[in-house]
Amino acid sequence: MRLAFLTHEPFYPPSGGGSAEAAYLVQELVRRGHQVHLFCPRFPDPDPVKRKFGVELELFSAWEMGRYTALRNFKYLAYPFFLQRMVERAAQRLKFDLVFSQHAISAVAAGRLKRKLRLPVVMNFLDYLTGFMETWPRYVAPRWFIQALERFELSLPLRHRADGVLTVSDTLADCFVRSGYPRERILPIYYGYDAKLFPLCEAFAWTNPPVVLMHGSFDRHHLGTIALDALSCLARVKPEVKFKFVGKPTPALIKFRQRARATIPGLQIECAGFVPYAEMAAQLASASVGIVPYQESTGTHCAFVAKIVEYLGAGLPVVSTPLDSARRYFGNEPAVRFSQFDGASFGRQILSWLEEPLEHRRSLGRAASRRVQSELDWGVIGKKAIDFVERIQQQQGRT
Repeated sequence: MRLAFLTHEPFYPPSGGGSAEAAYLVQELVRRGHQVHLFCPRFPDPDPVKRKFGVELELFSAWEMGRYTALRNFKYLAYPFFLQRMVERAAQRLKFDLVFSQHAISAVAAGRLKRKLRLPVVMNFLDYLTGFMETWPRYVAPRWFIQALERFELSLPLRHRADGVLTVSDTLADCFVRSGYPRERILPIYYGYDAKLFPLCEAFAWTNPPVVLMHGSFDRHHLGTIALDALSCLARVKPEVKFKFVGKPTPALIKFRQRARATIPGLQIECAGFVPYAEMAAQLASASVGIVPYQESTGTHCAFVAKIVEYLGAGLPVVSTPLDSARRYFGNEPAVRFSQFDGASFGRQILSWLEEPLEHRRSLGRAASRRVQSELDWGVIGKKAIDFVERIQQQQGRT
């Protein structure tokens, strides 16, 4: 079949968050012989990417798009309308068999295209985007406004009669069901990692000084009072501990570092800057514990945190706040320890790992790495997702 694959993120190279998934889904589609027309914002050197992945590219170039672009949220609001027009123009010369949207922003365009082009649509939700905004200051995001956006996002599949929905977690799937969308049309696929890029590494920095590491895109919900209080608690007990943050120095990260240095005397904190996805494993190999100190919100409860998967893939023990999606999947995973939603509890859980005997940590890390490799490697997730897409297309082709 010929698919229109829609995303609001530059396709390659991955920029963080959910962007890595698109490449692996496209690879699986092309491997099965499907023709993929990729509609996305422009990115550097598209011709080699087109050859590498075997896709046709339809690039949006009216303005810069990306995770760190200026005025990002306003651009996200306008992008779906331009994306819809791009696909409609392409449909005048091409016969598409299905529209596949990646993330909620592209789902807005996909839903409108279903009615205009009369094509089956599969929406893939990698997070509950507007749910993250609950942690924003009220003067920036009034509660009534956020609730309206949340209802709008959850209504997308039902309003546009999407033929199928993929979700990043069971928790997010439950949200769509409560909004009225049929559960039998939903498949949670979770979020994966590339086992080749995150191999098991037992040469961690177990000796002093221990390193507590976090990597990611560092939005508002990633770093707040939980993370700050945890650093403070741990620094009082183990002042030799180093804290390392790997990712682009966003305003949230810069502000967090400034507050931490001002309130925690002698704190050893390093911000390593942006590291490409393919090079992240080398950063994890220098750590003792990986952390996920997310603030509580509907968005974070629905997220299937990539950090946890990548930490475990490398064999690194994890401390996380008790996010619902993470607890449902990793609740019985000995290599993951959940705190409460407060910094003191989070700090105690980090300390418990640092005091754990080395061989026990290594043993748990090996077992966790084997589990995520068998269940959450992108190859496994890609097959599961594209099996679902093919069933949708076949079912609609018979009606």
